[in-house]
Amino acid sequence: MKHTTPPPMRPGFLWGASTSAYQVEGAWDADGKGLSVQDARTEFPEGTTDFRVASDHYHRYAEDVALFAELGLKAYRFSIAWTRIVPDGDGEPNPAGIDFYHRLIDELLAHGIEPIVTMYHFDLPQALQEKGGWGSRATVDAFVRYAGLLFREYGSKVRYWLTINEQNMMILHGTALGLVPAGSANPQRELYQHNHHMLVAQARAMALCHELLPTARIGPAPNIACVYPASSAPEDVVAAADFAAIRNWLYLDVAVHGRYNPTAWAYLAEHGLTPQFAEGDQAALAAARPDFIAFNYYASHTVAAPSDDGDDIGHTGDQQIAVGESGVYRGTKNPHLKTNAFGWEVDPVGFRTTFREIYDRYRLPLMVTENGLGAFDALEDGDVVHDQYRIEYFSDHIREMQHAAADGVDIIGYCPWSAVDLVSTHQGVSKRYGFVYVDRDEFDLRELRRIRKDSFHWYQQVIARNGVLAP
Repeated sequence: MKHTTPPPMRPGFLWGASTSAYQVEGAWDADGKGLSVQDARTEFPEGTTDFRVASDHYHRYAEDVALFAELGLKAYRFSIAWTRIVPDGDGEPNPAGIDFYHRLIDELLAHGIEPIVTMYHFDLPQALQEKGGWGSRATVDAFVRYAGLLFREYGSKVRYWLTINEQNMMILHGTALGLVPAGSANPQRELYQHNHHMLVAQARAMALCHELLPTARIGPAPNIACVYPASSAPEDVVAAADFAAIRNWLYLDVAVHGRYNPTAWAYLAEHGLTPQFAEGDQAALAAARPDFIAFNYYASHTVAAPSDDGDDIGHTGDQQIAVGESGVYRGTKNPHLKTNAFGWEVDPVGFRTTFREIYDRYRLPLMVTENGLGAFDALEDGDVVHDQYRIEYFSDHIREMQHAAADGVDIIGYCPWSAVDLVSTHQGVSKRYGFVYVDRDEFDLRELRRIRKDSFHWYQQVIARNGVLAP
């Protein structure tokens, strides 16, 4: 379906941008903060920094929020570091950490920016990890207590809440992201038990939010991407549907409907990966009622039927590149798509397709909480960053989002990655995503100056026009 001139986004649309605590804040041990699993890491890709200073947002939040206001943001999606609030994950709260987020939220509100709070973004307290992490039922209870503390502290100021960022990526790539320690006897089985515990924790947190904050809105935030069959061969179509169920619908079917996707459950049963349910789990899952769905989108996937010749299995360590699993699917290149410098396929039309698939299944309002282009941005003489490639990427994706809205999808916000440069999970500081350049490299902090990129000025105009793109 072609829309000649898609309309601007709805009035009150939440034009925003995103970050996460461990990638932007720094101040890893300041003011009583406890160690997270990210702080405790000792191994990083060669030539990349750790997260201990990051972009120093902790000390520069007022300067950053002023830039967000100048950019015209209507919303800022950020995460709260669990270990700033409860240093050991399950003990006494830390007043200094609680106060930091009050100050950040107050600063946002003073500039007319809606805070969108993610409760958990890849940074489990190390103290809980040492007690079994998400493999322990105690972590479920600790997360719910932590969520309740957030709701009571910030509930009068925050309307939009996100539970767990990219839970599906933590499970599908759990070894790469460090969710399961090296040497586990059956890491896949452990991961799907961890996954079940996270699903229960999320459901209980959503129910608690509705109990304590009846006017707030809360939802999950997985990474969702449409999956194409490599050809019209029926076997390829089945493989694509299987991978979509395992990658996408397992997580959202439980979050929205309180039950496991049947195809995904069949996959778990076939491979001996079905999780153990404790008493009350099913009731907790069924009682959760998300108010909207947030999702992150970077790339679509294309898969073929497995060949079962030993070449199906692979792993790049990169969650945006489908690789394959024996007897299930085989990742393939899509000849119709370009790739970026990191091998990710760029598919704006897939963004529209993903909107439609999610909305067709669940009929809940949708919010984009990550979408963006990482690149080796260069700071040129005169303190300028010419990132026309990022402007083109966003133009193409926003245009397809407008087409999705014209298709009838209820879209309430768009918060691309990222508001400012931060430390990428896999490629350090050098892989930049922000509208604002942070002047540091992997090991030289310099002065951490903030410099507006060309994309900053472009996005500023897009927001002012409510999404109407210049011809």
